[in-house]
Amino acid sequence: MKVLFYDVIPKLALGNATQCKTMDDLLEKSDFVSLHVPALESTKNIIGKEEIAKMKKGSYLVNYARGQCVDVEAAAEALRSGHLAGGAFDVFPVEPKGFTEDYKNPLMGCPNTILTPHIGGSTEEAQATIGAEVSAKLINFICKGSTIGSVNVPEVSSSRPLKKATSRIVNFHRNKPGVMRDFNKALEDSNIDAQVLGTTDELGYMIVDLDGETTTDVHDTLSKHPTTIKTRVLYQGKGYVGIEV
Repeated sequence: MKVLFYDVIPKLALGNATQCKTMDDLLEKSDFVSLHVPALESTKNIIGKEEIAKMKKGSYLVNYARGQCVDVEAAAEALRSGHLAGGAFDVFPVEPKGFTEDYKNPLMGCPNTILTPHIGGSTEEAQATIGAEVSAKLINFICKGSTIGSVNVPEVSSSRPLKKATSRIVNFHRNKPGVMRDFNKALEDSNIDAQVLGTTDELGYMIVDLDGETTTDVHDTLSKHPTTIKTRVLYQGKGYVGIEV
């Protein structure tokens, strides 16, 4: 089996997989097209009528990624016309909340088409992988302050190792004008080794590594700021870097 893949970020080939320069190139060459993308504005209807028309006649479409990624009306039309020989869909733009007889989906009744109720992550292998990944992310947050992979707070990486006699402070706050001016004022007497900030429309999250001598004063000042939600000292003194994961 020859595997082709396309990604917006150039990646090294793995095994017998070959990266295509464009998605059109992949669609035109592939007998089976499967999606492995997150739900982003840029991936909405990433496979639509034009993209399906570029696929080989008699090819197959598999979507186990996110429901918004495929124009199901266009996919149903291609399945019924025979342009697509078959398809498998585990996710849909609108999914039923439970068993219901009045649920409607254009893909229902299409020839050689498998529809499953969003169970792609329910295999033993997937559950084991999810458990390990979630555990690693929790450990990274608790021990290092990393929020990579979070869906409701800013994503901030904290892979940088701490230096000797350095402390790490993390702070969640409401994202308001002037917050960082005040925070940097609180840090002006500290020797800052590293500082990183991530924001959403409503929240801000800061990680700062500083000399251990000023840790308590900085923590107390940040904690009292009116926008602060939570301030936490992860390490203090010699700069223990926590569990490696």
